[in-house]
Amino acid sequence: MVGDDGQGARTRPDRRCGTLTRKPEPPEHSRFKKGQSGNPKGRPRKSLTTGSASTFDVIVDKTLTITQNGVPREVSVEEALQHRTYRDAIAGNRSARREVLKMIAKREQALAKLAPPPAYTVTTAQEEDPDNANAALLILGIACRDPTNYGPNDKYERLLLEPWAVQAALSRRRGGSKLDKKDIEDIRRCTRDPDGLR
Repeated sequence: MVGDDGQGARTRPDRRCGTLTRKPEPPEHSRFKKGQSGNPKGRPRKSLTTGSASTFDVIVDKTLTITQNGVPREVSVEEALQHRTYRDAIAGNRSARREVLKMIAKREQALAKLAPPPAYTVTTAQEEDPDNANAALLILGIACRDPTNYGPNDKYERLLLEPWAVQAALSRRRGGSKLDKKDIEDIRRCTRDPDGLR
């Protein structure tokens, strides 16, 4: 048992006679000052310039001979690993897919840094034209022009939906409430041949 003899010296039991003996303290000048580290410079850092390269670095620098389309070819281990990762990604390996996506993003960033700035910029301005949708519906055969005359003050081109398009939209309708009388009237009014609807 370690104790204090009252004079600042530490005592410990003597195994030979069973009494407490005093352990001598180091001289005052050679003791560490309070709050001072015993190793002020700290542990020396490992030098990066030493010749001990990691095993991975040694392997990656080597070249392999692979046969591609019946032709032997020398490739680095890194390139061979990339080819294997691509094949695994195509085969459906999720982690390989993630790795390939990282490679693609890294390559795109590198190419963007190397790309020259554009010599000119193109700005396009386009007005919103509600008739663009009408033209698309006519081209695709989803609607046709409404022959009804709505008067001289009517400046809009009116369209009627083809019955097949309306029927397709109604068949895709899921759940929800049944169509009420007003909804059915609106559908019939906007359809070219409402009697052809089921």
